[in-house]
Amino acid sequence: MNHDKLIVPPGKKIKLKDYDPSFTDKFKSKEEAREKLRDDVKKMAELQDVLYADNRHSLLLIFQALDAAGKDGTIKHVMSGINPQGCQVYSFKAPSAEELDHDYLWRCSSKVPEKGRIGIFNRSYYEEVLVTRVHPEFLGKQNLPEMKNPDKLWEHRFAEIVNFEKYLTRNGISILKFFLNVSKKEQKKRFLDRINTPEKNWKFSSTDVKERQHWDNYRNAYEDVFNNTSTDFAPWYIIPADNKWFIRAAVADIIVKKLKELGLRYPEVTEEHKAELMKAKEMLESEE
Repeated sequence: MNHDKLIVPPGKKIKLKDYDPSFTDKFKSKEEAREKLRDDVKKMAELQDVLYADNRHSLLLIFQALDAAGKDGTIKHVMSGINPQGCQVYSFKAPSAEELDHDYLWRCSSKVPEKGRIGIFNRSYYEEVLVTRVHPEFLGKQNLPEMKNPDKLWEHRFAEIVNFEKYLTRNGISILKFFLNVSKKEQKKRFLDRINTPEKNWKFSSTDVKERQHWDNYRNAYEDVFNNTSTDFAPWYIIPADNKWFIRAAVADIIVKKLKELGLRYPEVTEEHKAELMKAKEMLESEE
């Protein structure tokens, strides 16, 4: 799969209109993409086992999107082969009173994965330069100190986030950031499907339609995020999201590639440990 068509090149300015939500890369059919996903799920399970045993690295996956883009389904299908003991999923919604009493990175920074594990953020600290930008009234709840240059707030937060991600990667936490790029037409279709299907009614909220009225503002905010926080060490991938089968195949492929790049290996056993193993073997084999 050609990841160059999905990644936001660090240091370059992009426009979301140049990323086609219906792009399906080289896949000729839905079944071909599903076959690729099945293969990558198996590879991921194998690599996760080595990641856990190696215990020097961890992987943080960040998923951001507009409503109905497919975050939950992607996490469910891509991570279906992962050992639950080595994976942690956190969904960040409106901050609680306790979270608002801390700095805006606190609730996420305390949930980064331990060594040997995969952590998944369903939404993340990026909400603080997205939702709060589209709805600046939310900033009032954060009790921020007065700024000499309030117009610099977003610039400062971009710099803080980049520095935070640099700190994490230097400490062995690799970061992959996925934006599921759904078209406005497809979002409408999925909203109507949720309304018209009783089993899916629980997924829909009237606030979803209200947020849709801010479509252009969100798209502009996302562009600014990509152009200021896609880096060599923590890149953004814009994943075409109009075809759910493509999202899953693309995300799994990117994760497998990253895990392979980490140079993971099982710990080497010392000679002393080998001797202990042989003694244990002798004892077991001598049992009647």
